[in-house]
Amino acid sequence: MPGAVNTVLLVDDHDLIRQGLARAFERHDDFSVVGEAATVEEGRELAKALKPAIVVTDVRLPDGTGLDLVRTLRQDNPTMGIVVLTMYAGDEQLFAALESGASAFVAKDAPADDVVAAARNAALSPRSFSAANLTDAMRRRMSPSGPHLSPRETEVLKLLAEGLGVSAIARDLFVSESTAKTHISKIYEKLGAGNRAQAIMAAVRTGLLSDDS
Repeated sequence: MPGAVNTVLLVDDHDLIRQGLARAFERHDDFSVVGEAATVEEGRELAKALKPAIVVTDVRLPDGTGLDLVRTLRQDNPTMGIVVLTMYAGDEQLFAALESGASAFVAKDAPADDVVAAARNAALSPRSFSAANLTDAMRRRMSPSGPHLSPRETEVLKLLAEGLGVSAIARDLFVSESTAKTHISKIYEKLGAGNRAQAIMAAVRTGLLSDDS
């Protein structure tokens, strides 16, 4: 006998992303996409009307944040699986998703199959929380000494804080753009940041940069 089918509601304001996710879910017999929404309000209304087993929502929506939607859904539906998608998968976003009541946190640049896998896990354990880099993020949050940057990474961080781009950093340090990109990537990883602004905020918070920076 076939297994139970998990109904899915997709919430994202980009049609192409919703279509891509819908196709990814429809390739699996244990999922059925029953609705699509483009705003927080539409997501709330459809979740109430359709009562899906799983909601997959973007963080950035036109009328608010997907985390507001997550909080509402979790309050009303303790057994619903809720997957949060984000373009900026830094530590702050990860922990915000965890604290809002989400079941899983997935970066938008992850393969579609990762979203499906997260949804499947969310359906089985809606009150647990899964994320690709959760262990590292927890380690960074609990570390009393904060992240450790090499002298070169510290130089690159200061240049980032000054607003320099990859090409300018490479010229200033007499390195290739590829090397500059590698340093920036490592800085983001160590600080649990998804972009320049998050890296600078994390660096200020941990004392790697002064507030003046």
